[in-house]
Amino acid sequence: MSTAESPPDVALSVVVPAFDEAEVLPAFAQRLRPVLDGLLEQGLGGYEVLVVDDGSSDPTPVVLARLRRDWPQLRVVRLRANAGHQAALSAGLARARGRGGVLTMDADLQDPPEVLPRMLAAAAGNDVVYAVREDRSVDSVLKRLTAAAFYRLVSALGGRAPAQAGDFRFTSRVVVDTVLGLPEAHRVLRLVVPDLGFASTTVGYVREARGAGRTKYPLGRMLRLSLDAITGSSTAPLRLASFFGLGGALLTFLLLLYALVSFALGSTVPGWTSTLAVVAGVGTLQLLCLGVLGEYVGRLYVQLQNRPTYLVASDSLEDPADRGQTRT
Repeated sequence: MSTAESPPDVALSVVVPAFDEAEVLPAFAQRLRPVLDGLLEQGLGGYEVLVVDDGSSDPTPVVLARLRRDWPQLRVVRLRANAGHQAALSAGLARARGRGGVLTMDADLQDPPEVLPRMLAAAAGNDVVYAVREDRSVDSVLKRLTAAAFYRLVSALGGRAPAQAGDFRFTSRVVVDTVLGLPEAHRVLRLVVPDLGFASTTVGYVREARGAGRTKYPLGRMLRLSLDAITGSSTAPLRLASFFGLGGALLTFLLLLYALVSFALGSTVPGWTSTLAVVAGVGTLQLLCLGVLGEYVGRLYVQLQNRPTYLVASDSLEDPADRGQTRT
């Protein structure tokens, strides 16, 4: 690893989670560095780019080491194993030194670095600046449909996250410290930060095509993120399960009343179709309610285990011999 180090005091930290991004990292650095160096010339006051290597199995560590030789502001934090995108973001926030705030973004170049100056300008008088995707035409139809459904569902459940705002955002130091002080382990930051209620604004941008490599968010991982986001930020699904239970009880009462009246009038006709429909309907509602309850019980179980969401293997800012572990 290069001996070049980032300055001891920085105004801005740019946190970038990276998992198997060796193909796109050189292009990412080539576009991000001129933007940040230009901000330095305008009086930014120092910056660091903190890339969190989320247990990559490709040459990502080698590429980052090569980039550090010529870019002293680049800092690399390596996790011992793949912990997931949100955990890598939390690891970056926990180690970011930016006294003025932290900007989080992905390395795939779908979040264009050229938007950063507008985001920092919009931060005047605001603690949070969300970069909102105004044009997602480069994404697949399935990606756009599922994303739109996710944000509509979050809004219906009472979430405050701006529509089409992912993890490309600026947060002031006070917001970062508040997030790090939260007790929950599996944070979905795109919903946690809006729920804190800090003064915020948005900056629109056109989402670009991925610079290289392949997406790290296939459908299965997107569904898991959605479940974590919803169960971690709202108890509305629990109330929905209760409503289903009450509705099922009312339906059962009406059917029983109908059966008694029909029996009294002598017009009962045995039929397996209606019986099957009722049993299947009630059984489906029960399974749905049990599934929702299971999600919350599972989160409580994980929380009680109090295991770290990530383990830091090394930090290029520190002594290479320091192999200490950080938990959150």
